[in-house]
Amino acid sequence: MSSARRIYLMAPHMGGNELRYVTEAFTTNWLSTVGANIDSFERDLENRVGRPCVALGSGTAALHLAMRLVGVGPGDAVVCPTLTFVASVNPILYQGALPIFVDSERESWNLDPVRLDEALTTARTRGETVRAVVVVHLFGQCADMDRIDEVCRRHGVAIIEDAAEALGASYHGRPAGSLAKVSAFSFNGNKIITTTGGGMLAAEDAAWVAKARHWSTQAREPGVEYHHVEMGYNYRMSNVLAGIGRGQLEVLDERVARHRAIMDRYTLSLGNCGFEPMPEPADRFSTRWLSVFLVDPTRFDRDEVIACLATHNIEARPVWKPMHMQPLYASSPCFGGLVAEDLFARGICLPSTTSMTDDDQDRVVSAILSCRKS
Repeated sequence: MSSARRIYLMAPHMGGNELRYVTEAFTTNWLSTVGANIDSFERDLENRVGRPCVALGSGTAALHLAMRLVGVGPGDAVVCPTLTFVASVNPILYQGALPIFVDSERESWNLDPVRLDEALTTARTRGETVRAVVVVHLFGQCADMDRIDEVCRRHGVAIIEDAAEALGASYHGRPAGSLAKVSAFSFNGNKIITTTGGGMLAAEDAAWVAKARHWSTQAREPGVEYHHVEMGYNYRMSNVLAGIGRGQLEVLDERVARHRAIMDRYTLSLGNCGFEPMPEPADRFSTRWLSVFLVDPTRFDRDEVIACLATHNIEARPVWKPMHMQPLYASSPCFGGLVAEDLFARGICLPSTTSMTDDDQDRVVSAILSCRKS
């Protein structure tokens, strides 16, 4: 292992005002799940996406509440892309529902609308109730929402927008998180902005956001006594973490610009050497949350590249392992799967931390080129 400073895949990058907002929380002693930081963070994100928001403890919590809002329950089915992180899928099980997986399209690596139509048609033929479709904006790039929306409207199925990786992205000029009736963001430590751990639910209907806020605080009814009519959860974000989020949101545009610059620089250095960048359709603006490429197997072995980078103290990862290949979900149906399997077999995520220098990036490129096949 090299003694050189470690280059991480994606690490938090503070903007400057986070500490000030967190200090305010401590100074005023508003440390729990109410306070000025939470109110401001929700309002600031609402201004970005154009719809009411509620701050939660994780993106997974936001997806779970979104499932409940659209009526997902025991015995229902929910369609989800197979090429995603497991957090997109697990809330389906939380609600006692069953996942149906759909392959990716080559044009964007996101949910394939043709395969989606096939899945929904087959489910209807079998008498299954598909309650929702989870659309994931993969690696910061929006799915083809117009085509997906047309399919879902025809089948009468709700859309849940998983924008965990896509804050700052857009589709036909519309911001990610505003493209379905309900959406979820993540502020995990590796996301484009972070609260160290946290998420946000946004919805077209303010009443849905109010209901999600109610559920997120154990569904306690108003009044001095602890009175409960329905089940709730301990899902609310703290005022301390919301302070970090406020500072991070102030530099979101800078972070997106830097992510895109990092991707462009990798493409310039590696694009003619056997590394094909994740495509970006002309009607979309990707955050390039992670710099993701397909490796030409005649010139590089993807796993050997990752191992070689590790010897240089550089972190890289494969793209998400498809859900239909996971033991947890091996019995769930999948419509297609070969595209996702190929993307997993050849896809690599390169270091994308916005605080890394050009010299750091040159070090990554040099290490990659050193492990070309002879």
